Amino acid sequence: MRTIVKHRLFWPATALIALIVINTIARPRFVKITIRDGELYGALIDILRQSAPLMLVSLGMTIVIATRGIDLSVGAIMAMSGAVALQIIAGSDQPDNLGVVAVAVGAAILVSLLLGAWNGFLVSVLGIQPIIATLVLMLAGRGVALLITDGKITTVNSDPFEFIATGYLLLFPFAFLLAMALVAIVGSVERRSALGVLTEAVGINPEASRLAGVRSRGIIWGAYIVSGILAGVAGLIYSANIKAADANAAGQLIELYAILAVVLGGTSLMGGKFSIAGTVIGVLFIQTLESTILFLGVPSAQSPVFFAIVVVVVVLIQSSQLHKWARRVFGGRRSTETSSDVEVAA
Repeated sequence: MRTIVKHRLFWPATALIALIVINTIARPRFVKITIRDGELYGALIDILRQSAPLMLVSLGMTIVIATRGIDLSVGAIMAMSGAVALQIIAGSDQPDNLGVVAVAVGAAILVSLLLGAWNGFLVSVLGIQPIIATLVLMLAGRGVALLITDGKITTVNSDPFEFIATGYLLLFPFAFLLAMALVAIVGSVERRSALGVLTEAVGINPEASRLAGVRSRGIIWGAYIVSGILAGVAGLIYSANIKAADANAAGQLIELYAILAVVLGGTSLMGGKFSIAGTVIGVLFIQTLESTILFLGVPSAQSPVFFAIVVVVVVLIQSSQLHKWARRVFGGRRSTETSSDVEVAA
């Protein structure tokens, strides 16, 4: 039992299960799933579908944080990805043409890859601190997205593009399946090869890993490229969901939620060991909590406070220092009570 409790995923998973149980008690329909026209519907399915953009961004953030870095530009990359795709589709005479949508999606992902490579270049080659390097694109990115859309909200009606966010495949939302497929791919590459070990080595001690022959520059560069690509895909899902490219709203504050999901999943901001499964649990916890806040009718102005309180409680529960303090306090009381019992018996 102690082994299970000490596992890094125990407390994040427990918090998620507890939140689901509370929602189920408050509204039994929360766990009810129905099938209509070969598609699954229900509150849980909505959470899975809505979690896709944050899941992808958090996945990239996990790899970056593992290298002792941070990526504050993911929201801006989302905005630019959506802007590029929507401009291509809107400028076409056949917005429903699958080829046009494929070109738009490819161009958006290519742009996202280049933006991620730019961040990686600043960090790994020029040696700029990650928070500063990515802050540049965070501030400038939305301005570039506005330039792409001429300062307007570009809207389109394209069934193939909308399918990315609202379509279904094998009963489940396509967006969720896409996110899970990318999670599986990244997880397999990181955990089924030496790349994951090398990534952790770079995050734990960059200098020691360099002296050991690890090409830390390439690993760090690759991490930011992966983060950029995943943020670009997340931007496509967001734009397909609202059928528009909104440079100001796309990915707003998502970098903070992604960092929070990574931390809730048990990955340290100091770099090194990381948990992709923990990040997935952290994202689902955040998305379920947002659904709970909406159900409780908490005013939008007060919802951040409610959200922060719950997150602080969860983080404290996961704190190893708090666990040590509790063991000292309660362990000391037990030993005192035991010695008192022995004295009485004597």
